[in-house]
Amino acid sequence: MQIAFGLVALVAVAVAMAALARRVGMAEPLVLTVVGIAASYVPFVPEVDINPEIVLLGLLPPLVYTASISASLVEFRPKKLSITLLSVGLVLFTAFAVAGVVHALLHVPFAAAVAIGAIVAPPDSVAATSIARRVGIPRRIVTLLEGEALFNDATALVALRTALAAMTGAFSVWQAGGSFLLATVGGAAIGIVAAALLALVRRRITDPVFDTSLSLLAPFVAYLPAEAAHASGVIATVVCGLILGQGAPKWQTAASRVAERTNWRTIQFILENAVFLLMGLQVRHILEQAWSGGLDHTTLLLTCVAVLATVIVVRPIWVYPSTYFAWWIESRPRGKPKPAWTAPTIVSWAGMRGVVTLAGALLLPSSTPQLATLKLLALVIVGGTLLVQGFSLPWLVRVLRLRGPSAAEDALNQANLLQQATTAGLAALEEHVVPETPPEIVTALRDRVARRANTAWEQLGRDESVRITPSGEYRRLRLAMLAAERETVLRVRDSGALDHEVLEQVMATLDIEESTIDRVSEAEDTSGDPLRGPVTSACDHLRKAPHVRLTELPEVCAECLAEGLFWVHLRMCLTCGNVACCDSSVGTHASRHYDRTGHPVMRSVEPGEKWRWCYVDELLG
Repeated sequence: MQIAFGLVALVAVAVAMAALARRVGMAEPLVLTVVGIAASYVPFVPEVDINPEIVLLGLLPPLVYTASISASLVEFRPKKLSITLLSVGLVLFTAFAVAGVVHALLHVPFAAAVAIGAIVAPPDSVAATSIARRVGIPRRIVTLLEGEALFNDATALVALRTALAAMTGAFSVWQAGGSFLLATVGGAAIGIVAAALLALVRRRITDPVFDTSLSLLAPFVAYLPAEAAHASGVIATVVCGLILGQGAPKWQTAASRVAERTNWRTIQFILENAVFLLMGLQVRHILEQAWSGGLDHTTLLLTCVAVLATVIVVRPIWVYPSTYFAWWIESRPRGKPKPAWTAPTIVSWAGMRGVVTLAGALLLPSSTPQLATLKLLALVIVGGTLLVQGFSLPWLVRVLRLRGPSAAEDALNQANLLQQATTAGLAALEEHVVPETPPEIVTALRDRVARRANTAWEQLGRDESVRITPSGEYRRLRLAMLAAERETVLRVRDSGALDHEVLEQVMATLDIEESTIDRVSEAEDTSGDPLRGPVTSACDHLRKAPHVRLTELPEVCAECLAEGLFWVHLRMCLTCGNVACCDSSVGTHASRHYDRTGHPVMRSVEPGEKWRWCYVDELLG
């Protein structure tokens, strides 16, 4: 009962603190670690002692898997050399740099020093990416950090395993190389086999409950066989997750994908926050053990500061040259510009440690010299990097004036992609319509996809928040209708007039419809940074169309005024300068102008927008 109460209290506090952190705009890992440290000194809070096997077998596989299924192989592929240099090269470089400092100051055997170096070497994916996304780091840098964090844990654990073997005397260079090769190649092979088997089963499952159950087993199906074969379970899990995530749109039903995404996001949220809270809770007793471990206090403090400084300093020493080396090999031949110095600066400072460092410190055998001090060093690295780098990273991003992802630009690209998908869907509709198909069904389907596409375009206008749009009114009125419908169903349920199974089916129907109603968030203000479409070379019309500066244009749709209609957004023809309303408007006069004249390219004339659209090729530019 006491253990159960403790788990419930842990999860409740972790969730509450994470919610508070989001409300005040701070990164969850920082807040939870600080709260855990403070709680460790509260008298009634018991001492927390974590079994490393629970972390490595119970927490690490699902955390790695949930990160990998949401990652993109397409984005990682052009950065494979950069990711390898960080996830393998930097980890080993950091491990041996820390080992040199620890060996010199504590005079422990070099194998033990390498072990602690391997433990503190890998940055934590949770801490780095959660902070990176919150402070608005450019996506190309976030992708690099995600790729590094997916694979560096495997390098660190293999290096730790080799160092522990060396501590027992069973070590040779050839054996170490063979172990590393087995861990990487063997782990990748087992991950591929596990993904193939799971995909084979998944193709034959249509029930979301069964599919979700299989998904919950997936990380362990890859991790456990790899560890049993002395390969890297982390690499196996990452490879398995990347393959299953990439193939999910083909191998799973839509209902299964929605259920899997929701379940894994929930699991990730609970586990991540609980881990950082647990790290903070361990501070007190680890500090007390090290303080009373017999080592001179001055030496202890000096070692902690020196190791923390080493971990922070060696990262930029490696990152800067490796960044430009990777660019020279990978990107320069493809004509990519040389990276600005700000990118490796942010990557260098985003080196927060986390769960693997915590678990690795607990794996050190009890016979390790200065064991309490080495555990304290691991804790200092985790806490120090989270507090020093985590708190200062937002300030550094602001100083360097880095531009993070723009919600408005994302909305523009989403609208563009959705428009292309809508065109393909309408073409498929025309192919599959048969003479027996009721015309009203075809009309309803066309209206549905048109409304969905228009909803995405509507959110781009600057005055969206003060103007009633057709899609906004549709959402408002349909939600009001659904609320009344649900109230009626609940009234019938409470009266006991119908069987529970019937009521559940009707309620599920209402819930599904409500969950699929388009809910569009307002695009962020980009008045200081005009909203442009992507540069495209795939359309001759966009290449030849002028980039017109808007001067003294009428801020009205003349045809709407003549017909007594209202408009939502305004567009301008780049051939003749005609200003007309968008497709979300009742009149759709911009599209009608194209139908009459054949003028191919228009542009938005909403404040702060400079994107253009080709009607012929249906491309943004």
